Amino acid sequence: MNHGLTAMALAALLNLSPVFSAAALAQQQQPAVPDAPTPQARPPLTGADGNPITPGIGAGNEPEASTSSSAAPAQQPPPPPAQTKDDVQTTPPELPAPGEGMAALSRVYNINVNFVEVPVTAKDSKSKLVAGLTFRDFKVYENDTRVNLRLFTVDPAPLSVAFVIDQSLTSDVMAKVNNSLGAIQGALTPYDEIAVFSYSNGSQNRSGGFTGAQSARVPFVLSMTKAAGEEELVPQNQGPLSGCNIRENGNCVDPNLQPGRSTGSSSGVITIPKEIHTLNDAILAAAKELSTRPKGRRRVIYVISDGKEYGSKATLKEVVRYLQTNNIAVYGTLVGSSAIWGEGYISRFHIPFTMYDNILYKYIAATGGTADSERGTDGIERSYAKIAEEARTQYTLGYYSHEPFIDGKYRKIEVRVDRPDIEVKAKTGYWPSGQDSH
Repeated sequence: MNHGLTAMALAALLNLSPVFSAAALAQQQQPAVPDAPTPQARPPLTGADGNPITPGIGAGNEPEASTSSSAAPAQQPPPPPAQTKDDVQTTPPELPAPGEGMAALSRVYNINVNFVEVPVTAKDSKSKLVAGLTFRDFKVYENDTRVNLRLFTVDPAPLSVAFVIDQSLTSDVMAKVNNSLGAIQGALTPYDEIAVFSYSNGSQNRSGGFTGAQSARVPFVLSMTKAAGEEELVPQNQGPLSGCNIRENGNCVDPNLQPGRSTGSSSGVITIPKEIHTLNDAILAAAKELSTRPKGRRRVIYVISDGKEYGSKATLKEVVRYLQTNNIAVYGTLVGSSAIWGEGYISRFHIPFTMYDNILYKYIAATGGTADSERGTDGIERSYAKIAEEARTQYTLGYYSHEPFIDGKYRKIEVRVDRPDIEVKAKTGYWPSGQDSH
């Protein structure tokens, strides 16, 4: 019985052995194969500059889309509508919170453009300051092209004021100016700073730099600018008394005044020395000191003078360019002959080969300042506070120039307000500078 079962099991094993033996042999002969890496796309060909190279096209160009592709082309967004000169700006500029307007001017933007700051004074038909205007009321043009405002603020600005006092005035006018100097400090705030310059035959820096407007040093510095002034009587250089202006009993009191002496000639005509009024040099010296003041402060030159100019080394054109490059505005109180009704307007006209009777108004018009004409001490004192208020409470507009980055060319600026009862004053243009780039 046992031998039969054993024979049957052996027969069954012999029948299955070829199958099991072939499978086992194959498993023993084939080694284990690891997982192969996933096929990767071939990287695009690039040139030395990193631009892609397309066969048949070259470097720097993208292959054109196949015209046989059935995919619909991607729709491009429509371009923004072009803005005309008379459109109202709809996109608001940066509107800083109250009290942060001047700090916004000091921010740095890492783009190679020129940021232009334009302080604007708005007055009505009665010469009163106008408040409540918004950015929509202003239109700014640079080189006759409309520009969009990027900054608009009405925050008052701290002032850096360089006072320029004329010491070549006649003695009566100089006395009024001397008596009014005590009111300068009352027109300023503790946030302001002041420097004092004077000029007659050359300019002098009386303060040695800027100091706090309310410091105890200011009255002492202002006292140093007081002067006696020039003599009011003008000598004669023609007529029967031209050989000697002062006579007693028919004789000349001073022998030096006789013809042929130091002030005369054998012809009997006295050579009168020319008056010296170095206004250009004084404004340039004050502008150089102001150019060092930080951004966020209003740079102002305040001139107390009759506007006469003769004997300066600097020219009007050179000084105006320096002022417009460094964002400096000139304000002034006209005194003496330039403050007289009628005569003050005629003094603006220049006769060739003669002294300039009044060029201060040219500085004021080119830099966006204002002027006041006063003849009495009280009027001069009031003008200090009036003009300081105008310089402090201006509208500050800012935009990015569309002209090439610092091309060195003059750029004209025009500011408009579409209201016939409002007159705006701003600088007429500027010269680009590296300090305006952001």
